[in-house]
Amino acid sequence: MDKLSAEQRHKNMAAIKSKDTKPEMIVRRGLWKRGFRYRLNHKRLPGHPDLVLRKYRTCIFVNGCFWHGHHINLQFDDLQFTIENSECCKIPKTNREFWVNKIRRNKERDKEEQRKLAAMGWHCITVWECELKPSKREETLESIAFTLNHIWLQDHQPRITAYPQQKEEDLQIPMAAEGDIV
Repeated sequence: MDKLSAEQRHKNMAAIKSKDTKPEMIVRRGLWKRGFRYRLNHKRLPGHPDLVLRKYRTCIFVNGCFWHGHHINLQFDDLQFTIENSECCKIPKTNREFWVNKIRRNKERDKEEQRKLAAMGWHCITVWECELKPSKREETLESIAFTLNHIWLQDHQPRITAYPQQKEEDLQIPMAAEGDIV
């Protein structure tokens, strides 16, 4: 049973922001401190990624565990979705069907947006809210920096083209004067 009235719950849920959230600010400060420059919420890209690093052709999505269903198993049984709670995401007991469908739609939309970005040649990194807890924060930010540097090195490595193989006839050295010299 919910401890809040429907009106109080509505006000609480309506107050949740989608931009400049605490997890997003942690990632932004961490990347800026490490020398990465980015743009915020690029309107022309599918899904409006939280951070866009054009130099690395990379989009970073900072997802809340609850809203995007982190570690939640969605199973389709007899025309209904079943959902299991995870250590970082608990589904409310009231109006459970609504929340299950909402999280399922969010997960499907996230996958589709990342497919579109990949088709456009963009790399996608998803950072989860639970990975930014103080005990894991530095490790997560270092992992993002390592991944970005790896992407840059892959995209900017020299292209090595092999020389065409020569046949044995081509290996004979041509002579300046042919014929018999007497």
